[in-house]
Amino acid sequence: MLSIPDASFPRPPLPADEQGAKAANTSAATLDRRLSVAPMMEYTDRFCRHFHRLLSRNTLLYTEMVTTGALIHGDRARFLRYDPCEHPLAFQLGGSDPAALAQCAKFVEDAGYDEVNLNCGCPSDRVQTGNFGACLMKTPRLVADCIAAMNDACSIPVTVKNRLGVDDQDSYGQLCDFIGTASESGCRTFVVHARKAWLQGLSPKENREVPPLMYGRVYQLKRDFPALEIIINGGVETLAEAERHLRHVDGVMIGRAAYHNPYLLAEADARIFAANTAAPSREEVLERFADYAAAQVADGIRLNHMTRHIIGLYAGQPGARRFRRYISEHAWRDPSPKAFFRAAAASVSAAPATEQPEAIAP
Repeated sequence: MLSIPDASFPRPPLPADEQGAKAANTSAATLDRRLSVAPMMEYTDRFCRHFHRLLSRNTLLYTEMVTTGALIHGDRARFLRYDPCEHPLAFQLGGSDPAALAQCAKFVEDAGYDEVNLNCGCPSDRVQTGNFGACLMKTPRLVADCIAAMNDACSIPVTVKNRLGVDDQDSYGQLCDFIGTASESGCRTFVVHARKAWLQGLSPKENREVPPLMYGRVYQLKRDFPALEIIINGGVETLAEAERHLRHVDGVMIGRAAYHNPYLLAEADARIFAANTAAPSREEVLERFADYAAAQVADGIRLNHMTRHIIGLYAGQPGARRFRRYISEHAWRDPSPKAFFRAAAASVSAAPATEQPEAIAP
């Protein structure tokens, strides 16, 4: 088994029986997906995930998508590296070759992840060149073969993240065919981005905004496939919205809202998971992240590689602009992390009492 998890730095406070271990028994039957943070390229790296875990103990976190080629031929230890406090944690794979996906699913399981997710929704030029991501929605039988191979290779849950459709293959019947065919090979959980994807003519950013959201189709999937776990994704900005979706589906995945306004996760444990825990203050989160950052800097990581993920911590609050400016102007200098974070917090408290909070960017 690969020795991947980085256990060389202090952890956020956890119960004694959880230190250095998974937060719970995260088998296929017990992994709680009521709320998750979407896999986002260039965003949800291990530093971002550690930060998010300081805000919520229960929200399911995902890695960035990693291709099978990168995992098989690249720096596997770097791609698989995480800290045990990040559990519950899922790894997203990109690929379309069943044998390669099976090999990588085994790598992921051996590294200790709780779930392996197959990307069937990304519409970028890169995935189109490799004929994976959203392209796979055109070949549901190939997806079924991929899932079968992955399930044969590992015992952790194999899940799928997909769109409503691609290009002109966007009818509800075609979506049901995709879900039904994939589920025949043992996939029980589908994360459905409630938009179709245009493989030509729209950028990845436009594919997150231009095709209309069709939440009703995802709700209908749950009604038509009651035995499957259906998670909805796309355009969810608040926990209140997530709670409304949970009346119709099994879980909600939040994407960029959790990145640009990360403090919304602080109430997730109580509101979504009914945990009897108080939300940490922003200042408490900064203090804990400072301990983590200090250990990472000592290990050769530049401070600004981590601080870029926390810029939105004070979104919607007086002083948010000062906080962002301080981070942007000073993190690249690699100061003492603890002194840096104390000064960043002080920049917020120095905001005039008359300063109005900014609107939270979508």
